[in-house]
Amino acid sequence: MARTDTVGALSGVPLFESLSGRERSLVARAARTVAAGAAEELVREGEPGDEFFLILDGTATVRRNGRKVASLGPGDYFGELAILDGARRSATVVADGPATLLVLAGRDLVAALEEAPGLSAKLLVAMAGRLREADRRAFAH
Repeated sequence: MARTDTVGALSGVPLFESLSGRERSLVARAARTVAAGAAEELVREGEPGDEFFLILDGTATVRRNGRKVASLGPGDYFGELAILDGARRSATVVADGPATLLVLAGRDLVAALEEAPGLSAKLLVAMAGRLREADRRAFAH
C-alpha cells in the first residue's frame, strides 16, 4: 500500500484524526500492511496484546465469550487500547475471508512518539475523548 493511502486510512481513525499530516506520516511509517486468510484469528480474547489493527480490505467477526458481538469492514479498527497499555484482549477477532490490515505495534508507536514528542499529548486527548464518549453511551441507557 502506498504511504499516502496509509496516511489517509489513518485519518479516519478517531485516535489519529487530530494529528497533523507529518505526525500521521510518522505513524504510517511505523505501521506494516498484513494479509490475513479466511478464518484466520487476528487476536484472541484473554491474550496479551500490543497491536492496533485497521481493516483496509475484507471483513472480520468480533466474538466475546464465544458470542458474535460485531462485524467489521474496511475502515473499522480494533486494538487501540492494547497499543497503549498492552492489556489482555477483550475479544477474539477472526477474518471472515481474505483481508488486508494495517498493523501498528506498540513498540513502533513508541518510536514514533520519541521522534515527535507532541504526538503523545494529542493521542492522550483523543483517547480521553473516546473514553468520555463510551462513558456517555454507557450511562445513556
